[in-house]
Parts: sequence; C-alpha cells; structure tokens
Amino acid sequence: MYLEHFGLTEAPFRITPHTDFFFEGANRGATLEALLYAITHDEGIVKVSGEVGSGKTMLCRVLMERLPQNVETIHLANPSLSRDEILFALADELQINLATNRVNAVLRALQEHLIDLYAKGRQVVVLIDEAHAMPAETLEEIRLLSNLESNRHKLLQIVLFGQPELNDILRRTEMRQLKERITHNFSLEPLVRSDITQYISFRMRAAGYKGPDVFSAAALKRITGASLGLTRRINILCDKALLAAFAGNTHQITATHVNAAIRDAEFRSSTFPRYGLWLGGAVAATLLVAAGLAYFQFKHPAAEVPAASPAPLAPLPPPEPPSPPAPPASPAAPALESSPPTQANRTPAESGEASTAITPLPAAVPEQPAAPIAASPIDSAEKARAPDQVSAQRPSGQKDPVMGPLTRKRLDETRKWLDATNDSRWFIQLLSTDAGSARHVEGFIAGASGLTDPDAIRVYKVERQNGDRLGVIYGDFPSRASASQALQQLPPALKTYGPYPRQVRRLRN
Repeated sequence: MYLEHFGLTEAPFRITPHTDFFFEGANRGATLEALLYAITHDEGIVKVSGEVGSGKTMLCRVLMERLPQNVETIHLANPSLSRDEILFALADELQINLATNRVNAVLRALQEHLIDLYAKGRQVVVLIDEAHAMPAETLEEIRLLSNLESNRHKLLQIVLFGQPELNDILRRTEMRQLKERITHNFSLEPLVRSDITQYISFRMRAAGYKGPDVFSAAALKRITGASLGLTRRINILCDKALLAAFAGNTHQITATHVNAAIRDAEFRSSTFPRYGLWLGGAVAATLLVAAGLAYFQFKHPAAEVPAASPAPLAPLPPPEPPSPPAPPASPAAPALESSPPTQANRTPAESGEASTAITPLPAAVPEQPAAPIAASPIDSAEKARAPDQVSAQRPSGQKDPVMGPLTRKRLDETRKWLDATNDSRWFIQLLSTDAGSARHVEGFIAGASGLTDPDAIRVYKVERQNGDRLGVIYGDFPSRASASQALQQLPPALKTYGPYPRQVRRLRN
C-alpha cells in the first residue's frame, strides 16, 4: 500500500522470512558461517537458541540455501510431532517407499536409505524448528536418531532451533544424554541500538529505497525501546510506522508515527506469542482503513471516498502453548518472555550493551576418504510401541475437552471419510496439538474455513496414555506430489504451523 509512496519495489518489513533480507550484522553473519562449518565438519548435534522473534527461522532458511550441494536438508517445522511421527516425517522427506507402518521397520528402512546416501557421498542434515515445544519423547527419539552411523561417520546431522526454554529442558536429568551429544551451542542475542539503526536501513535499501533515511533519531529510539531488540518486533513497528506516515502523507517517520505503531501492536509487556504473531483489533482496523482511504485518494484524487468495507476475517488463533518452564537462575540470560524488563535488569537494546561475540571455529580440515559401511544397531528399534488410536469419539472415563460444534462436526465427517478412503490417499497436516487446546482448534477451523474450501478441512483425535491429541488436516489427494503442490498454494495463514503431506494409512496406524 505504501510502496509507491516511499519508492519501494517490495515490502521491506515482512514478518515471513525472506532470505534476500538476511541481515549479517549483530553477529548473524558470523553465526551463519560457524553453523556451516559445524554442520559440514562435525558429527555432534548443533543447537541454536534465541528469544521468540530473534531471527531463528530466517537463519534456518538462509542456512538451507547456503549448504553445499552434496547436503540434503530436511526442515521439520512442526513441533508437535510424536516420536513415531518424526520417523514417518523423515521417511516422507527422503521419499522412502515404506512397505509397512511398523515403527521398527520404518527405522530400519530409514537407516538403510541413509547408508545408501552416504555411500554416494551425500550428507543428510535435519533442521528442527521450535525444538523447545517438542514432547520429551520426541527429543529422546532425536537422540536415538543421532546414533545412526557407519563405521566412521554419523549418517544424520541434526540442528535444533529453539527458544531459551530449550536450554531449561536440556538441564533436566532425563535429558542428560541428549545434552551430552550437543557439540556446538549458538545464541542469537537481541540487537543493540546501533544494530537496529543499521538493520532498518539495510531492510529499506534491500527493498529498493534509494533516498535519505526516513526514520528520525527519535523514531529509532522509540523502536529500540519497544522492540527489545527482537527483529520481529522491529519489523512490525517499522511496517506500521510506514503505514501511518503514508496515511499522513509524509515521507519522514517520526516518534509520533512509531508511538501509533506501538499502540497498535499491543506488545507492551515482554511476552510474545509462541506460535506466531497475529495482527488484529480495533486499532489495527482503524489504521488500515485510514491508510486505505489515503491510498484511494492518492490514486483517484477526484473520486468520492468509498464507504469502509466490513472487517476482514479474524486471523486464526494459535494453539494454547504448554506452560513455560521456570527461567534459568543465571542472570546472564534473562527470559524476555517472563516479565517486562525492570530498571535493574534491562535488555541489550535498551542499555546499548554489546552482544556476546561468537568464538570462531578452527579452519576446515581435509575430508577423510569414505570408509567401509556397516550398519550400527538401533537401540530404539526393539522397543514395542502401541499404535495410536484415531477416533472420532472421546475415550471412556476421560474428561471431555469441551470441543466446539465445528470440531465435533469435523470429527464425525472425518470418521466417515476414513471409512470410505483408500490407505494410499494423501492429505496435508495443518495442525497437531493436545486435546486441551480444543478451544483454539475450534478457532483455527473457523478461520481456515474462511480461507479455503471448508469441506476439505477435517479433524481427528489420537488417543494416548499420556494425553489425547487433536489434529486438523486438509484435502484428499491421489499422490504425495499433488499434496505437496496443493500445500504450496495454501494461504500464508494456513502455513503457520509447518504443514506437511501425510498418507491416510499412517493416520489409521
């Protein structure tokens, strides 16, 4: 809307990661280089932690683009995968044809495929986003996957991306074995004031802006204080400030515009949503309407101003996250999500302190020739696991999670669909969460129904001893390729929770 007003070729402050806008300042570039080295020359698990909105997903996307061509990357963006589902997800990504749904057989097939790839000089790297939100049993399965090896090398390189809560989880006694397998730890620190100034200028010019800096010193100061140095917050505030300046027909961003953006953003505390940021509310609607009227008058100065359109569909609400662990005792890494910063415990963006430098890694060593390959035993393959039960009714004796009418209707329709659908069909997994988040699932269904074909949205329930889970799925496709093609065409709002293709037979088993 404001692109032509500021001479931009594209939006400079989008929330979704755009690798052309990767900012290499504030140690981001050094972290990327260190990650590339660690992945290609080391065999342990790598961990990257940072506050929500600090740029972990952007770093992950850039990393995927810059890894060597002999490296096959698998990006798992769904943190709700169970220990069995993560095996099937890996098999899907590697396009392994499975003759059975037995977990032990899947694990064997996965190992054999990795051995074949290794013999061909290929390396497989699994990038796991939102690792802090994964169930403990899934993290344990990740540890077991790290045991897959040939005589001399690991067959699977694993990188964990997560919020600081991941560090707390790894401190638990039962996670000691996983923690010991982590050989490199990287942290994305919040941007300090000088970094924020450079970051905003970089993003504007990457989007095609060629004039003098439009953000005044006072505006930058307000952005620094309100953003806490988190790039996502910076993007939101800058985007709203540009919109406010456009609505006011000015090219200079002042503190007044930023103040309006801060009020509109409504993140006055340091708490940030864990499963994405959704814009909405009366203030947002007012700002968008004002900008829309300004844009209409700019394009049609002699025309009458049209009446305001009805409010857009409310964005899909995120699933209710689990209660966050207690913040670490060390004062060196304050949890920005726990409480607003006090005068005695200020964030780097407010105090202007420099962020911690990354210790450089040693120079690359020559690659060793491939050794004869021998499959190692898999200590998890012999564990007997009861298959999940997919049901449209709640188990007897269990408290009803108070599912809404849309959820119940979809559950019943999904049961009928499963009865009539062949195991070889495919669908898209949109969301998976615990049954206690039924209220958010109801809202997700309502929002998704306004964005795509409502008849293609289905809901299933998985019964487990440690708690039932609800899943929202979409579509009915003859092949994985057609499901993947449909996934690419989904509205951005439906891609928030890392959707991926699944086969019907795996839902039954």
